[in-house]
Amino acid sequence: MSTAAATTTPARTTWNIDATHSQVEFAVRHMMIATVRGRFADVTGTVITDEADPTKAEVDVVIDVNSIDTREAKRDAHLKSPDFFDAETFPTIAFKSARVTDAGSDGFKLVGDLTIHGVTREVTLDVTSEGRAKDPWGGERAGYSAVTRVNRKDFGLTWNQALETGGLLVGDEVKISLDLELVKSS
Repeated sequence: MSTAAATTTPARTTWNIDATHSQVEFAVRHMMIATVRGRFADVTGTVITDEADPTKAEVDVVIDVNSIDTREAKRDAHLKSPDFFDAETFPTIAFKSARVTDAGSDGFKLVGDLTIHGVTREVTLDVTSEGRAKDPWGGERAGYSAVTRVNRKDFGLTWNQALETGGLLVGDEVKISLDLELVKSS
């Protein structure tokens, strides 16, 4: 007599980033005395969740460099130039997850590859689940926020200018914040 083991597939769900309700922001020191903030308006991607094992989540995000907005057109043009992002050669910033660690009820660490300016480095995002809800059209939505810090020089963004009083015009450390609203794929 033989017995066959029953197998079940964990519930994996694909979510799409709702770009109109999501934002990617950054902050960097300016002249060593102030912080300049900006955002990227065009963010797309998918998140795959696994209800049985949250550590099996997969995240793939793409940001259009040309959608940068610091509320100053000349600065935005300079940031798109070869001095910084070189948007003509490297039009996107990408993040692809590798693993989830420290998964708890409301948050986790998401480790993955961040590619900026053609350079890929591993980064860790501190992620918080903001909850789930049904939308008025019968769909399901989920919200997540995440933060990390990177050194821009690690990605080849090395342009700077010395100040007369000492120090540099642009800080090296960049704080990145994401607020993503996801729509469950049908």
